Amino acid sequence: MRTVDPAKHAAKRGAIVDAAAGCFAEKGFERTTTADICRAAGISSGSLFHYFPNKRAVFTAIFTDDARETGERLAAAAEADDPWRALLDVVAELAGQVAHPAVVRLVLEAAAQAARDDEFAALIQRNDGALRDGLAVLVERAAGAGLIDPGVPPRAAAGWLVGLIDAMISRASLDPDLDLPAEQAILRTILVRFLRPVHAVPAPDGS
Repeated sequence: MRTVDPAKHAAKRGAIVDAAAGCFAEKGFERTTTADICRAAGISSGSLFHYFPNKRAVFTAIFTDDARETGERLAAAAEADDPWRALLDVVAELAGQVAHPAVVRLVLEAAAQAARDDEFAALIQRNDGALRDGLAVLVERAAGAGLIDPGVPPRAAAGWLVGLIDAMISRASLDPDLDLPAEQAILRTILVRFLRPVHAVPAPDGS
């Protein structure tokens, strides 16, 4: 019996998902075919179906994989020595990712798919809830260290942080010439003024 190398299997699966993401971003879910995905990934249809039963499964994998990676990033940030800096860095990183043109198109496709697919909609809702939970942990840790206004409820604050990240998607979708570094700087200023205690001692970088 031929054994499967888990590392090679995971790498190949990841390559297929990445190739498919490019297809979906360019053509949308409905107009992308499995043949498009195979061409982009440089594989046969038989190889594709070895990893995924259909196009929808590949599309779903993009968002399950992203949620897992985001969860790992949040978990690492929760262990950081400086929870305030970790929170700022995570939000900046997430906002930077979602403002990328290809990611914006994928997010818009996900919204369209969620409107017609209840199971996929539930996945997106779980991902959103997990993101809020992870950010709430960072807010709570920073508040416990005296670095965030203790009067701000962590879960509510996390909801507003997600809203600000989502706003970057809207900005990027409407403005193809969006100056991302400038927008991230403004976002950082908003976070500092929203979350920091009024009499907080400035961080080393002035935040």
